[in-house]
Formats: sequence, C-alpha cells, structure tokens
Amino acid sequence: MGRAAEILGVTPGFLRSLDAARLFVPQRSAGGHRRYSRYQLRLAQRARDLVDQGTALDAACRIIILEDQLTEAQRINTQLRQRITPPPEQDTEQG
Repeated sequence: MGRAAEILGVTPGFLRSLDAARLFVPQRSAGGHRRYSRYQLRLAQRARDLVDQGTALDAACRIIILEDQLTEAQRINTQLRQRITPPPEQDTEQG
C-alpha cells in the first residue's frame, strides 16, 4: 500500500478510504498486505483528481463507478449491434 500511495502521491489512508467506499477491493498478499492492480491504481488516480477538484470522496467514488458502468454498457451495446447488423453486401459480380 505504501508504494501505491507513493506512486499516486496520496496517503495510505486515502487508499484505505477508497477500499472502505467500495470503489475497489484490492487483492491481499500472503502477509495480508493490500495489492493494487494497474486498473485499480487508475481508478484511485481518477478519485484523487476528482477530490482535488473539490468533489466529496463518496461522490467521486460514485461518479467513477457510474462512468465504469456506462463504459461497460456501451461496450455491450456495440457488441449486440454488431450481432444484429448484417455485414455490408459485397459485390459478387466478377468481370
């Protein structure tokens, strides 16, 4: 956790607060230390940016969760559209 906090320029307490707010749940090492994925570090950086702009921590976490859900919904929507939209017809005439 200390290294992750150092990388992000935040306190370990800030990372613990993100865990408590359920923005993400870090993996644990055999010794019980929190381990963060790159994705989780990106979320933590986004939370820090929002908090630095004056957004309350709980609101920042909710914004990030909703943004993530929207991105996933858009990805699924795109996949479904590709399934139901036939590919453009190709010219089968040979000259």
